Amino acid sequence: MNDRHALQGRPRADGIGPELAATVFTLAAVLGSMWATELVDQYLLGGKLDGFGVRPHDVHSLGGIFAAPFLHSGFAHLTSNTVGLAILGTLLLLWSRREFWKVSIAATIVAGLGTWLLGHPNSVHIGASGVLFGYFGYLLLRGIFERKLGAILISLVVGWFFGSMAHGMFPGLAGSGISWEMHFFGFLGGALVAWTWRRRSRRAR
Repeated sequence: MNDRHALQGRPRADGIGPELAATVFTLAAVLGSMWATELVDQYLLGGKLDGFGVRPHDVHSLGGIFAAPFLHSGFAHLTSNTVGLAILGTLLLLWSRREFWKVSIAATIVAGLGTWLLGHPNSVHIGASGVLFGYFGYLLLRGIFERKLGAILISLVVGWFFGSMAHGMFPGLAGSGISWEMHFFGFLGGALVAWTWRRRSRRAR
């Protein structure tokens, strides 16, 4: 990755062919691993892997923070996450692969820990929606923090087409059986990465 372009904070215009190929490969690897896990879980294990998600307040389930994004309650659940991850993940990858991985990791950890701390006892939280909301939060807020035309336009487009996702971050609006905690803290993880980028950018001036 060209660090100069990443520091400028805008999608790279040069080498679009290799960048696009790298984007497709990265997304295919991430999404493919989720689908492979779900296929094994549904057809070979009878859904038993779902029990390895985040169990709030259970110290033995802390490893579920990293397992949860690869576990889903069925193919409908996985499909809905796949569509959002493919679209927002592509935007983020074309912007910067480094930022893509930072947001992915931060959203996974913050969503998992936040859910583990504040989630309802005796519940299990699974799915990649925490990561999805991390992408949403980063792309939505990066334009506000960066204040450059390209970043602002991307934030506006993301807000216009995906703004309704915000309902899923609040109890009472998310719907029954939906982990608003994962959504809220995943969004927070993405927002934190966008905010830290702003601080790094200021120090570089």
